[in-house]
Amino acid sequence: MSGPLASGLTEFVERATELQVQVDAISLGAIFALMAVGIGLVFGVLRLINFAYGQLIMAGGFALAFASEQGWSVWVGIALCGVVVLALSLVMERAVFRPLRGQSPAVMLIATFAVAFLLQSIALLWFGPLGKTAASLATLNQTVSVGGVEIRKIAIVAIVAAAVCLGLLLLLLERTAVGLHMRAAAMDFHTARLVGVRANRVSGAAVLASGVLAAVVAVLLTVQFPTVTPTFALRETIIVLAGVVVGGMTRLVSATLGGFAIGYVSGVLGAALPTEQSQYLPSFVFGLVILVLLLRPEGLFARGPRTVERV
Repeated sequence: MSGPLASGLTEFVERATELQVQVDAISLGAIFALMAVGIGLVFGVLRLINFAYGQLIMAGGFALAFASEQGWSVWVGIALCGVVVLALSLVMERAVFRPLRGQSPAVMLIATFAVAFLLQSIALLWFGPLGKTAASLATLNQTVSVGGVEIRKIAIVAIVAAAVCLGLLLLLLERTAVGLHMRAAAMDFHTARLVGVRANRVSGAAVLASGVLAAVVAVLLTVQFPTVTPTFALRETIIVLAGVVVGGMTRLVSATLGGFAIGYVSGVLGAALPTEQSQYLPSFVFGLVILVLLLRPEGLFARGPRTVERV
């Protein structure tokens, strides 16, 4: 193979294998993995795909932007982000998820759509279509030199934060009574209730843990994209939902790997594609999603026969 096609392919491979591109892609994959875990936790316990997850991240981004405009320190902004996201998560669980827990998955899915667009409309009325900017977080997006390669600080922070959060979550699920109850509820919610598992406690714990991850993602995304608008994180949520399906929704590990994989691929393609072709990135990503689902409809990382275990 020779000519322009071979030259373009060679250039694409060279860009894709650059250290800076690989670190940024792994960083984006780590952020998407955290989002996938948050979505997978709620799905595992409540059998609910929470489409409003992106709006929780958006709310955290606006909290960071508000703190920045007030001149507050970065740590105060991060604390405010955590409080806002966790409060919204608990309100969402108590006002919507808990009353509809016994309804069909379709009813619960439509409810999350309604919550998502309600929060988006509130943000539009409150902050306007142009949104706000979290300028105080800009220092985390500066670069550091590693082996002669300029790598953004937030890329390193994202990878470390993802590893720590996933490790703590694993300890929660494996070493605590609440985690044991969450795993039991994921296997069979009704039977778990019969043997003494408190449904409301398990539901609240899953949503709360999911909210903590959403707050972390809000900080990481806002550093990279400091202008927060009412549609902030919506595109990322749709991509992560596709990644969760590609990885396999039946288990938390496979869903997490799916989120990481689609984030990594998006990062590599986004950096390696020529600038004039970058608008085709979603087409490439979702084309790969369709191909994977055609070849492995049960999920790329699913193992063995289909199981009801989700956590």
